[in-house]
Amino acid sequence: MEEIRSSQVESMVVVHGGGSFGHPLAKKYRLSDGYVNDSQLIGFAETRQAMMKLNKIILDSAMNRQLRCVSVQPSAFIRTRNKRIEEIDLGIVRNILDLSMIPLMFGDVVLDQELKFCILSGDQLTSRLAMELEAKRMILATNVDGVFDSNPKNPEAKLMKRMTIQDVKNLVEIEAESDQSVDVTGEMIGKMREILPVVEKGIQVIVLNGRMPGRISMALSGKRVIGTTIEK
Repeated sequence: MEEIRSSQVESMVVVHGGGSFGHPLAKKYRLSDGYVNDSQLIGFAETRQAMMKLNKIILDSAMNRQLRCVSVQPSAFIRTRNKRIEEIDLGIVRNILDLSMIPLMFGDVVLDQELKFCILSGDQLTSRLAMELEAKRMILATNVDGVFDSNPKNPEAKLMKRMTIQDVKNLVEIEAESDQSVDVTGEMIGKMREILPVVEKGIQVIVLNGRMPGRISMALSGKRVIGTTIEK
């Protein structure tokens, strides 16, 4: 949150993932599979509770830095169909932005028209928000420096500093056509699938290492930063 404060950028939406709070519970109760039986319902409630706890920790950090953040629960205005966002009402989010405040959201357990419920990832949520709100840029803070041409743990892997929409499509196609279904960029390939429509709409996407001091602040301010910049 210190990075956001120091950037002095006024209009933005912040979305965080579940990390060690939400992911273990979602996996334990198989929430990503949708409704199977009533034993999952307590898992639904526990996962929501865990995400609210994490969200409060982040919100407290923001408020301690005098950031005007307002927590907004995604499941209160989003409904999916077969794990993809179908209904989204951004009226409240737009009103918060109009007041120069920062909506703070997170990956959530949401109601689904076909599966009864499912996990809405922070990546899908962020991408949809960027398009609906016509963002200037979307910043993905990860634990690696950006998108690499192979697994970043490989010492010969090279950081792809700039990518086009075609580069992203090529990565996704390579992963899809792999006989062993090998994820050529680790967890990054899922993010690449979600950002395709964002880049196609002309929104700049920056993938960077959020653990490195100063990088988020620089990216928010429009400065060049170590990472991967993806443009149409």
